[in-house]
Amino acid sequence: MAIPVEGFMYPNEVELQWSVLIVLYPFITGLVAGAFILASLERVFRVEAVKPTYRLALLTALAFLLVAPLPLQLHLGHPERSLEMYLTPHRSSAMAMFGFVYLWYLMAVLLLEIWLDYRRDIVLKSQTSKGAARLVYRALTLGSSNLSERSLHIDERLGYFITLIGIPSAFLLHGYVGFIFGSVKANPWWSSPLMPIVFIFSAMVSGIAAVMLLYMLSTRLRGREIDIRCLDKIAQYLLYTFVIDFSLEMLDLLQRIYEADESFRSLDFMVHTRLWKSQVIVQILLGTVTPIVLLGLTQVVKLNDVARKRIYALAGGLTLIGIFAMRWNVVIGGQLFSKSFLGYTTYKMSFATREGLLTAIALMILPFGILWVLVKLLPPWQEASSLPAVRTEA
Repeated sequence: MAIPVEGFMYPNEVELQWSVLIVLYPFITGLVAGAFILASLERVFRVEAVKPTYRLALLTALAFLLVAPLPLQLHLGHPERSLEMYLTPHRSSAMAMFGFVYLWYLMAVLLLEIWLDYRRDIVLKSQTSKGAARLVYRALTLGSSNLSERSLHIDERLGYFITLIGIPSAFLLHGYVGFIFGSVKANPWWSSPLMPIVFIFSAMVSGIAAVMLLYMLSTRLRGREIDIRCLDKIAQYLLYTFVIDFSLEMLDLLQRIYEADESFRSLDFMVHTRLWKSQVIVQILLGTVTPIVLLGLTQVVKLNDVARKRIYALAGGLTLIGIFAMRWNVVIGGQLFSKSFLGYTTYKMSFATREGLLTAIALMILPFGILWVLVKLLPPWQEASSLPAVRTEA
């Protein structure tokens, strides 16, 4: 398959090294960080209105975090060699050190916080369940069956402390992804000191929007009434974060326009040709400006509950599309022009290959399957967690 090329390009620049799987990598990690930040609003900042989404946000973060490294593994020619970065750490490699950032967030923060928050429910279920479920819940207790008042108080305080650690850890998780791109000085499309900050706020936007949509969908599927007060508060935080994120992106754009260095002519050509649809139309107009206007409308105009729910659902869906487009424009767009700024190429995505569209779709569906299992095992609903005490140990 011939790849259309304009101008002068070296042979190693014609074919893109990073495919759609590398687009999924920052998108999925962003959902993880954003979902955890939303959960911290209730635990740390005592925003009681978002309490119905607290446990759902934690489980959502875990489901997507388990899938986050898979795009990188599939991209590698020898994925089994990835274990070497843990056995022989290479401190000067930003990509290699990210493995330790990932493990820290997974093992020391997210899993531990979920276990502490669910420990009472797990112990009670291990006493009341039967068959294989009983064995599963007994294994999840990790040998801790003490449900005394003092023990539960320790769980609460320790969980609060871990959440405090988890907030900067969530920033580090996705800010590090932005740092990896922003530190690649050979590419002027990525090399910006604002890149890590933009990635952090866009992660918060995507995670909050994803949890909001999942809460609305799961509540409807369970035949329960959506807590409109909770939804209003989530949408309010989504709007505030979105405005900050968009402002940072525009600030980065204005700085590039003002500097107008030797790469600006090439980047300007890219925006007006190769990336016009994906960046200007999909990312900015459809995925950013439209959701901000819709969310702002709910703040200034008094609408009924049904209208607000529909607007929130539409704004949340458009937000996820816009953030994905942003990741696409960063990863794919940054590879469509030569380092000499004299040539341009295109990206043709294959379908049923290791790094094709079918694989990308499967990777996006997988976290929802994992989340379904987690929800069945550890129900996040408030009424499900209100289990009667069976017996306690002093």
